[in-house]
Amino acid sequence: MPHLSCDNRAKAEAIVACYPQRRSALIPLCHLAQAQDGWLTPAAMEEIAELVGCTPAEVRGTASFYDMLHTEPVGRHVVTVCTNIACMLAGAYEVLDHAAAALGISVGETTADGEFTLEEAECLAGCDNAPCVQVNHRFFGPLDPDGFDALAEDLRSGRLADKVPAHGILSRVDRSVGLPGKAARSGTGARAAGSAAGQGSGSAAGPETGAGPE
Repeated sequence: MPHLSCDNRAKAEAIVACYPQRRSALIPLCHLAQAQDGWLTPAAMEEIAELVGCTPAEVRGTASFYDMLHTEPVGRHVVTVCTNIACMLAGAYEVLDHAAAALGISVGETTADGEFTLEEAECLAGCDNAPCVQVNHRFFGPLDPDGFDALAEDLRSGRLADKVPAHGILSRVDRSVGLPGKAARSGTGARAAGSAAGQGSGSAAGPETGAGPE
């Protein structure tokens, strides 16, 4: 029985069709499955493997390489605090320590109600808003401890639902354009080669009268 919903199964097959090689769709399918469940379940990885023509172990091996993909359950809101140099100098460790105390968890843990997972990141590329925090890959900052408390309350109450969807939903826009298929690319290449050959022949043969060099 498919793990993906009927709608997501149709989206998955459409995503696979965007690529000349099925395996190229592996990471986009991981994001699709994570959007459905909030993390990559074993059942989802098995279905992805079937769709792209590889083994579930290869799906897990790929997914486990990337921080944005989770192969274990996480909270509805994944809160990531940057502690790289710009954020560190602006008080990132104070924000991180306060977040851990306020949520009652350590880095890498999830609250008992499943609402928050706390992470620490080396760099989120938001140095102009240090200390920078991401929630489900949406940026917030600069934040101090009081600002974190306000953010956590807004997230818990749902006041930021329009800006911050549940974890796993990377984009709310469905992809509709992909790379041309192998047959289409081959045809385009053949037409281009024929055109180039024709131009070359015309140049060598002279005008369209067919007169050539003596």
